[in-house]
Amino acid sequence: MNAAVTIWLILAQNGVNPDSALIARFQGHVADYMKSTGKIKSDLPPLKTTDSRDAVTQREAELAHLIGQSRPSAMQGDFFTPPIAKEFRRLIGIAFQDRRERRIMKSLAHAEPVEGQLKVNASYPPVPLQSMPPTLLANLPELPSSLDYRIVGHALVLRDVQANLVLDFIPKALP
Repeated sequence: MNAAVTIWLILAQNGVNPDSALIARFQGHVADYMKSTGKIKSDLPPLKTTDSRDAVTQREAELAHLIGQSRPSAMQGDFFTPPIAKEFRRLIGIAFQDRRERRIMKSLAHAEPVEGQLKVNASYPPVPLQSMPPTLLANLPELPSSLDYRIVGHALVLRDVQANLVLDFIPKALP
């Protein structure tokens, strides 16, 4: 049994708030991913300090390829299962309440909009990364530093930073 299911079962059996149990289940999926890719990442020789964008891009591609090989059946919904995606949409909806919606939309409008087709185990769209609005991030579960959330259109994306790899996404997550 994987960590996500174990954590969820323990919490559910102990009468924990179902919303908290869903977040714990998501965090279990993240922990499983971190454990399964930790060896892949540590086996690669460290990238030497460089100003060469090509060297960084080549390293990302190599790491993404190795991670993709380790997750050949990965698909949308592996991290964001339907119940977890529903909870994330609820949390995002809370962030968009009141005056915070204007701040989030203003923040997203300042950056170049990211559009494109999303596919699990594919590279994140090749555009400059926009910062995530802090008001929105405050409502989402914290991630390890090697993962982050991104917005593409109205989708929320979970991305491996070092591999620039789309791990999962929630379509129509933002209003």
